Amino acid sequence: MTYNLDRPSATAEDRALREDLVARAAKLRGLVAANAEKNENDRRVAQESIDAIEEAGLFAITRPRRFGGFQVDIRTKIEVSRELAKADGSTAWVTALLNGAAWLAGDYSEQAQQDVWGTDQSNRLCSVFAPSGTTKRVDGGYIVSGSWGYASGSYHAQWAHLGIPIVDTEGNVVDQGLALIPMSDLSLEETWFVAGMRGTGSNTLVCKDVFVPEHRVLSLTQAIQGKFATPFADEMLYRSAFVPVALLLVVGPQLGMAQAALDLAIEKAPMRRMAYTEYNSQVEAPTVQLLLAKAASLLDAAHLHAYRAAADIDEAAHQGVAMDYKSRARARMDAASAIVAAREAVRTVVSAHGSSTFAEVNPLQRILRDIEAASLHAVTDPQVSALVYGRALVGVQGGITPLV
Repeated sequence: MTYNLDRPSATAEDRALREDLVARAAKLRGLVAANAEKNENDRRVAQESIDAIEEAGLFAITRPRRFGGFQVDIRTKIEVSRELAKADGSTAWVTALLNGAAWLAGDYSEQAQQDVWGTDQSNRLCSVFAPSGTTKRVDGGYIVSGSWGYASGSYHAQWAHLGIPIVDTEGNVVDQGLALIPMSDLSLEETWFVAGMRGTGSNTLVCKDVFVPEHRVLSLTQAIQGKFATPFADEMLYRSAFVPVALLLVVGPQLGMAQAALDLAIEKAPMRRMAYTEYNSQVEAPTVQLLLAKAASLLDAAHLHAYRAAADIDEAAHQGVAMDYKSRARARMDAASAIVAAREAVRTVVSAHGSSTFAEVNPLQRILRDIEAASLHAVTDPQVSALVYGRALVGVQGGITPLV
């Protein structure tokens, strides 16, 4: 299935690059799928898969061209992670979030970007936005301590964005921000023991009394308002609306997992009998036909919501205009709606496929566990997103979450 919803300004060159990068991801699906069980057992993505993704250039898609990256639009980023997720949700999730963190690094000061990529353009970044650290203002920067949970992909990163309170010299909190810290200054605690998305290695990062220079701290308040530290105002990708992009980071893998579930059920239907009925295969059963139609329609809706949000974000960035509050609220609603629809598509596929879903050898059981876990990411809570959007529709801003 193809979806043509795209930003009006997308060129033939943009689409050709997207097609090339998605094709690269498709070529890796056999390897990625072969390592899926290992990912689960090791609670991290297999290094063989990471190396293959790196070699294919798929960790460079949101890196600035100044540092050898592709600097693609958000639609392309979604499609690359979607393609990988057809083989394994955890691998796609890690790829998506590491690429999202690279996009975020492109919003920092020029010196911060040089710190990350100036000596090694292959450096990767992970991120945790929650401001669970503590800070002390000192000359030239901050002393940071704390622990940050759910750092997806941290096994494979050389740098991390970590949420901090920004304080003045007297210790008063004056802003919320992100501190860019090398992994060499952090330790990793293995806390990721879960039933879904086990391969993401979303462990806890810890540091104590680490100095972070001021040029490696980004104001979240300013970023949400579309004001970034990067001096490269002509780079479209890094003008993209901060929160809507952050929300869409996690959508692509869920689109791919749902597509994989539907494809698997359709492939297996001719070979599966309908137990306790006179139907010789699921293909003949109207009940299965109806469920698969419902799942496919839900998946269509998920794609359309996600791609509309991406088109809105990409077009605003291309035009150099900031998305207004209502537009950002709709993008948040689109992301949440896409995730809910993708999850419901998988649940519907499972109803059609039957109890054999839960056989350990059946990849559908891993897809179900993974998408159930992924869909509960707090940043895309569908009820919060609906409340934000509903209030925005009647002209009410704020009062729920700053992440709009």
